[in-house]
Amino acid sequence: MDIIRYILRRMVLSAFVVVGVTFLVFIVAQVVPSDPAALYAGPRPTAEQIEKARQELNLDAPLPARFATFATAMAAGDFGISYKSRRLIAEDLKAYLPATLELAVFSTGMALLFGVPLGVMAAARQGRWPDRLGSLGAIASVAMPTFFLAMLLQLVFAQWLGIMPLSGRISREIAISAPVPQATGFLLLDSLLAWRPDAFADAARHLVLPALTLASYPAGVAMRLTRSAMIEILERRHIAAARALGLPSGRILFGHALPNAMGPALTVIGLSFAYALTGAVLVEIIFAWPGLGRYVSEAILAKDFPVIAAVTMVVTVCYVAMNLIIDIAQALVDPRVALT
Repeated sequence: MDIIRYILRRMVLSAFVVVGVTFLVFIVAQVVPSDPAALYAGPRPTAEQIEKARQELNLDAPLPARFATFATAMAAGDFGISYKSRRLIAEDLKAYLPATLELAVFSTGMALLFGVPLGVMAAARQGRWPDRLGSLGAIASVAMPTFFLAMLLQLVFAQWLGIMPLSGRISREIAISAPVPQATGFLLLDSLLAWRPDAFADAARHLVLPALTLASYPAGVAMRLTRSAMIEILERRHIAAARALGLPSGRILFGHALPNAMGPALTVIGLSFAYALTGAVLVEIIFAWPGLGRYVSEAILAKDFPVIAAVTMVVTVCYVAMNLIIDIAQALVDPRVALT
């Protein structure tokens, strides 16, 4: 019963967050020093064209009515039309969002794959050279700027070694001569559904460097959080009893200690996913990744506010949904969380 109440409470709070962000996005649209009607009317519009655009955009309506229309449209997934391309923003999101989500999920997996085991090994050898080396690596991964790491990986693996593609989501040869049918928008999944191992391998190679760039920071955080949790757990009595029974160290670490440290690991999933979504802008530009990052950066330069608002709302919903899932998972793993 406590868990059910906790889940309902978290869902209500998540809904309040989404409504609050919707309100903030609408308010920012009102204070931005630009005329939406003039932008919508196109380059060098006449006064008549601006007035017509103002009527089409319903800018003459009272502020509460405009907010109600804006919130209702956002809730229904009607994000309007881009001022720059005159395309439906919902159609653009269908094309760009899967690329960013694929990158975010892959980078989150890499962060956990590297960060959690390194944290376990550092805690098992606390104060020794593996611990110090791992801590140094974690600090370096957190402190290194994203753009510098991206360019460094491109220089080493694409330019010097030539084993990874420099940019893009898939090779031009495959995209032109034998494109993968778009069933879900997730290129790896679509390649498997179409049984295209060549396209799957090529898409995976293109995904490695940008995902590794995004995974660097959360991997360092995961390593530090896992290490701290494991050090505390390794001092508990049941771990001492397991050692006294002569159980292998690997079984003690990963079979008895690590499951009790899953709370920080679950937290890292949420942090990694959020960082990947918000930090993808710069990475997608550097790697020419056709995702939301490039899409919204071009919209910012063009002052295309409907696109900026739509991307903000989509990223907010994805982030809130991920955190809600993580909170529920933590409550199921550790029922004491539901009592807080």
